Amino acid sequence: KGIELAIELVHQLGDPHCKLVITHPAGDEGLAYLRSLQLLAQDVNVDLRYAADCFAPTRSVTPEGKKIYSLWDAYPQADFVTYPSLIEGFGNAFLEAVYFRKPLLVNRYPVYAADLAPLGFRCVEIDGAMTAQAVREVRQLLEDAALRSAVVEHNFSLAREHFSYEAVAPQLERALLSAMI
Repeated sequence: KGIELAIELVHQLGDPHCKLVITHPAGDEGLAYLRSLQLLAQDVNVDLRYAADCFAPTRSVTPEGKKIYSLWDAYPQADFVTYPSLIEGFGNAFLEAVYFRKPLLVNRYPVYAADLAPLGFRCVEIDGAMTAQAVREVRQLLEDAALRSAVVEHNFSLAREHFSYEAVAPQLERALLSAMI
């Protein structure tokens, strides 16, 4: 998942107010990966919050009365989204962050580089390693509300143009009709 890159970003930002929140369960990568992330974060003094037990696909309440939130509840609370995946499918989480108008740091995984970046999305991009330039760009987006607004609105507009229901429905209809023939 490349979460160590996000830890490095928060470390280099050097802001004690920054928190790195992990909302998905560690099951895919294994608990050893989570533990290594926790140790790395501790070593570099990054406040890492593993909150997967607070999130599920839909809101609910446990039998004990604990509220469970949907992932869509997390996005509005975020100031910035990191998408440091090394290998990823299409990138639904990428589009979710764009939908919620959040600035993004993206590791240029193959599908992003081939299918999303050429569309002109404005993201802080890295290629497998955190750079001083990327840290500067993230800091600028966090501190400059006008720039942040311009970037997220640009990205939202691109997503609407290329990935909205109105943009995709005619393509799906053509594909379904050709499959029936």
